[in-house]
Formats: sequence, C-alpha cells, structure tokens
Amino acid sequence: MAATSQSQPLLRARAKRQVANLWTAAREAFWIAIEALRAHKLRSFLTLLGVVIATTTLIVVISVINGMNLYIQDHVANLGANVFILDRFNWANTSDEEWIREQRRNKIIQLTDYEFLKDSLHGYKAIGAETGIRPRPDARYEGQTLYEIDVGGETPDMINIGQEKVQEGRYFSEAEYDHSAQVCFIGQDLVNKFFPSTDPIDKVIEIGGQPFRVVGTAVPLGSTFGQSQDEFAQIPLTTAKKLFASRPGMSISVQAFSGPQMMELEDEVRALMRARHHIPYKDTDDFGINASDTIMGVWQQLTGSIFAITIGVVAVFMVVGGIVIMNIMLASVTERTHEIGIRKSLGARRRDILLQFVIESGVMAGAGGVAGIILALALARIVDMVFTAAVPLSAVIVGLALSTSVGLFFGIYPASRAAKLDPIEALRTEA
Repeated sequence: MAATSQSQPLLRARAKRQVANLWTAAREAFWIAIEALRAHKLRSFLTLLGVVIATTTLIVVISVINGMNLYIQDHVANLGANVFILDRFNWANTSDEEWIREQRRNKIIQLTDYEFLKDSLHGYKAIGAETGIRPRPDARYEGQTLYEIDVGGETPDMINIGQEKVQEGRYFSEAEYDHSAQVCFIGQDLVNKFFPSTDPIDKVIEIGGQPFRVVGTAVPLGSTFGQSQDEFAQIPLTTAKKLFASRPGMSISVQAFSGPQMMELEDEVRALMRARHHIPYKDTDDFGINASDTIMGVWQQLTGSIFAITIGVVAVFMVVGGIVIMNIMLASVTERTHEIGIRKSLGARRRDILLQFVIESGVMAGAGGVAGIILALALARIVDMVFTAAVPLSAVIVGLALSTSVGLFFGIYPASRAAKLDPIEALRTEA
C-alpha cells in the first residue's frame, strides 16, 4: 500500500512532464510553421490557394443559402403565428404529375366550407378565408391608375391572422361583411399613388370599375424578390363574391393558441373535411393542409441540391489543396533532412518529429482557412448589399475546422517520412 501511494505522485509528475513537453513541441512547431509562411510568401500563397478557394466557396454558399432561408421564412413562409392554411392543393408537391392529379381530384374550397369549419371546429384562436380576384383588376382615382393590383376578398378575421396590419383607419367590420358593403382596405402603394398629400380615409376609389370607400390603410410590407407587397386592396369576401366571382375558390386560414394545439387542429380539420367530402379511409385527401414548415420544406429541397453541388466543388478544391500541401511538406522534409538528423542525434524521438511536421501542415492549412474566412466575409457583405446573405457562426467554424483537418490529414505522410529518417544518413545528406 505504501509503495502504491508513493508511486502515484511520481506518475502524476511524469504525466505533467509529458504534457509540458508536448505543449513545448507543439508551440515550437507552430512558430516554425508561421516563420515558414512569412519567409516564403509567394510559395505559401500558391500552396494554400486551393484551401482558400474551397473555404471561401463553402462559407459564401452557406451564407447565401442561410440568407435566403431567413428571407423566405420572413417574407414568403410567414403565414402568421401558429397558422395553417386549408387549400385546394398541397404546396409540398414539386412534381408536375402530382399537380395534374390534384387538379383532377381535389375540390375547390368554397365559402360553405369556411362556414362549416367555423361552426364545427373547436378551440381555435381565429379562422378566416380569402380569395384572389382573377384577372387582377385596375384601381383608379381622379385620373390616376394602378394597373393589375392584387385584390383579395377577405373575411374580417383575416386582419388578425395575416401579415397585414392597420396603420390608419380600420379594417372592415362584420356588419360590412354581412351586408356585402363596397369598402376596401388598401396598401401603401395605393396610398402613395392616389393620396400622396391627403387623408385617404373615406375617399372613394374604383376597383375593377366598381366604387369602393377606403376605410383603412396597411402598414408597409416592403418587397419580396423585388416585387412590391404593398400594391393591394382587400374587400369583404361577400362583396367579391357578389361583384367579381359567384363561386370563388378560396383558402381558409386557422390560427391556434400554441404550436402543439396547431397540430391537433390540423388533424381535426383533416377529419372534418374528409367526412364532409365523404372520402374513404384508404383514399388520399382531396385538399391540402399547409403551414410555414411546408413552404420551408419545399424551399429546402430546392436549396439542398445547390448545397450538394457546392460540397462536391469544395471537396475537389480541398483535395487539390491537400495534395499541394503534402508536396510542399515533402519538399520541406528533403530541405531539412540535416536538421532532422541533428535533432534525432540530440535525443528527439520519432513522435517529436512526427508531431512537428503534422502541426506545421495543419497550421499552413489553417492559415489558408483563415484567409478564406476573411475573403468569404467580405464577399458575403457585398452579396448582402445586392441580394441577401447571412454568415452563420457554424459556417465559419466548419470552414476553419475542415481546412485544418485537411492539412493534418495530408501532413501525416510527409511527417511519417521525416520521423523514419535514420539520423546518421540524415546527417550525411548535407555533408
């Protein structure tokens, strides 16, 4: 027991010495690699060019895809908090064949379906319906015209569900909806065009040749992919049905109080609609239930192929860069054969020589990764000015880790050759 207790401090001291020696060797190898990069700037640049290009490409593409994902999430897939939409089609379908099958099979969602769900569905926070007027009508006011604006027939609850919010005035009321009143809620493009210096509330504009009294204006939404989202007018759905389409196809939006409840409401809406349409349990739905994640899923399928191609390109550049680094390290081993012989004759072990050259290779590749990250950040900033890009921290970490790993991997063979050199033969080489 006494011998065992005495040996434990010795073992701990030996472990500390090994860690200290390892740290010293690693630190020396790091500064040797830095000095080599500084001493041979052109050679270092050409050596690391493949790694720089690969790292830059990877981070820029990830940044663009990430920026587009955020853009789609905020501007396209933003259906509202805990909102899903009952529509004629399933938006997740990406094949032409499935679209054709759904056009033949699926029934148009009608106002009676909305009224049925409003009465039969329980526990929802809000429910509303909307339809688009096609072809898109023109809007006119005192000689000014906006051609082919977006006109939607809405139920009053849609102001609590959709992206549009009231800036001035109000949204149309239940009474106006019930009596098919010719009132409208307009976007900022119509305000800027028709009422640049006057109050638009209670003014009468023409939409599709019909007079509508403005009851409210919307908070500006901006544009999506360069297309303005503020060139619209919303009118009561009953009014749209009376003036523009007797049996309009529509979509129904349901808002839940929470995310888990939204899943329950989706299942309940599916069961109610299948029962209403008398669909046998083995048959497919003749309608689509869509949420924000449906749009994001379709989008991510599209960007997934872009990312796969990028990974292929990055892999090629990384392999080329790694091979170049390996060749340079082999040349470095040849140049420093005498130095290796001296170090071995002074007691350096194979492990020390191996560690030195592996770390040098990793530091070289890591330096290329850092240069690629800096270049990628600059390019992403430029792309964000003209399109959209957002650099995630994970992309920077992956880029640096990947480049360093390539250097470590392709540095193993040159380091192994250096470690296996016979010290006597190494000392004779330069002599």
